[in-house]
Amino acid sequence: MRPTGRLHLGHLHGVLKNWTELQRNYDCYFFVADWHALTTHYGDPDIFQDNVLDMVIDWLAAGVDPDKAAVFVQSKVPEHAELHLLLSMVTPLGWLERVPSYKEQQDKLHQKLDTYGFLGYPLLQAADILAYRAGHVPVGEDQVPHVELTREVARRFNHLYGRGPGYEETPRPVLTEPKSLLTEASKMPGLDGQKMSKSYNNTITLREPLDDVVKKIKTMPTDPARVRRSDPGEPEKCPVWRLHQTYSDADTRDWVQQGCRNAGIGCLECKKPVTEAVTAELEPIQQEARRYEKDPQQVKRIIATGCEKAREAAQETLTDVRSAMGLDRW
Repeated sequence: MRPTGRLHLGHLHGVLKNWTELQRNYDCYFFVADWHALTTHYGDPDIFQDNVLDMVIDWLAAGVDPDKAAVFVQSKVPEHAELHLLLSMVTPLGWLERVPSYKEQQDKLHQKLDTYGFLGYPLLQAADILAYRAGHVPVGEDQVPHVELTREVARRFNHLYGRGPGYEETPRPVLTEPKSLLTEASKMPGLDGQKMSKSYNNTITLREPLDDVVKKIKTMPTDPARVRRSDPGEPEKCPVWRLHQTYSDADTRDWVQQGCRNAGIGCLECKKPVTEAVTAELEPIQQEARRYEKDPQQVKRIIATGCEKAREAAQETLTDVRSAMGLDRW
């Protein structure tokens, strides 16, 4: 995850809840992708000053367990960069140019992104994965092409450099082709009904004061047809209904459907169950976050331990890659 600001409910429901489940059954590596942030935020050296620690605090507060998963910072594991460099020697330029998000990001971000780093970031992602011989990568459907590129890169490397030394004794290719572990896309709407995003200024952040959360939900727009309390509405046209789909049980959703369509409830009444559910979800997260905020050294120790574990695993891969490429023969 790129450290470009405070995390919000979209991150919680789209990523962090999935991570907390995965760590129960898999050997997981979760890292702050600070090098990836530089592909679009270059020229801003202050971006990492607070964002890295803040991001890890949000992860820990949401339930990521450093005893079950390695939590680390990408730039503290230089093996990512070395593997990226070595893979760049064998990866055709056309493979990078055809990655769907390459042109999509250029159009969406409205900034000049003609750097080598931006073109090559899918290959850096491949190195992030291949360094750990990952079996699965949790991604949404839009990220599947990145995993497919990673598989192609691994396959090409293994084809060019064989299966590595000692294959007869240990029948394993140098690089492992990972599989996509599809995760459900976040359905968390922003306060205006669009996708929750910092760029739309429609977020509820995980550590936002609960009073501010209550005010934000109270002032959310509703079905424009409901000008007066007595006007019937249509829940599907209201951003608040999408929050109900995430936070409310079946009985509450039925109550909203009936009450909105026959004007039996007002918009503030409709928002109340959502407000209570959101604040109830955030309160324990914020309590846990405050514990880490008071002891940033503990967070740094967790990161240092995660970096050590990550480097140990990545170094094993790089040893085999260097050997296969003949870089250890002099």
